[in-house]
Amino acid sequence: MPEQLTLTPRQRQDLRTIAAMIIPPSEEYRVPGADDDIIQADILATLGRDAKPVAAALDHLARLAGMPLADIAPDAREVVAQEFRRDGGAAAATLVRVVLQCYYRDDRVLRSLGLELRAPFPKGHVLPDGDWSLLDPVKARGGSLRRAP
Repeated sequence: MPEQLTLTPRQRQDLRTIAAMIIPPSEEYRVPGADDDIIQADILATLGRDAKPVAAALDHLARLAGMPLADIAPDAREVVAQEFRRDGGAAAATLVRVVLQCYYRDDRVLRSLGLELRAPFPKGHVLPDGDWSLLDPVKARGGSLRRAP
């Protein structure tokens, strides 16, 4: 089993900073920001295969800032974030996805959205019937995938 990449203390500090910029706390909806201790712990515990691109994204942010992102003034962070959004690529997209997925599985956030606190399976969620005829062109193509041996 390959060794799991962990974030450095500087990267963790920058992760907390950028997470707060992505999703700040809301008094109106009584939800924490993505920099909340519980959400940050979830992010770190579940990074898994995303650890490498997230670390790369955090290093890229620090390079753009010329120092750790957490160490620059809040208004300067916005300028760095704009540049990061523009040229951060796949690593930036991974960082944002990781923050969002952990934020939106937090019980406090789910409650504020009026969602039931449970896993989606095995109970599942009921979806309205759609127009199944939309799949007809796909069915008409037949099997175009290679069969497994």
